[in-house]
Amino acid sequence: MQGGFARPRKTAQFSSGPLGGRPRDRTADYTAPMSSAPRYLAPKTLRASVPDPMPMAQALRAHEGLVRLGERLEASRRRLRVITPALPGNLIASVQPGPLDEEGWSLLVANAAVAAKLRHLLPRLEALLAQAGLPGRIRIKLAQK
Repeated sequence: MQGGFARPRKTAQFSSGPLGGRPRDRTADYTAPMSSAPRYLAPKTLRASVPDPMPMAQALRAHEGLVRLGERLEASRRRLRVITPALPGNLIASVQPGPLDEEGWSLLVANAAVAAKLRHLLPRLEALLAQAGLPGRIRIKLAQK
């Protein structure tokens, strides 16, 4: 150290690259192969697009069996609307319309106590259905949970 000034040391960052004057640009070496897909991967293929979902009402109208099922469901709901005024207020929430077939109509109930009460009301409920032009036998079944 003469004159109080230290001479800068040459380090790797100041040294010139193999080609001379400028330091070597290493980013080009690493990013060039990444710009395209590797050769060992299969080329991307386009997948078939998924069709738009069909609304439930449209699907029900499109199939003959589903049309009949929808009509039977509506007939079952209509029967429940006819007998609802005859049901005590606290039983209405425990009763659901069930399947309607050639043998009769099923009422689905929440528990055995509701089923017992409805069995007492069966003559009145069947009379209401007959007055509305919907005759048939009513079956009472416990709803499966």
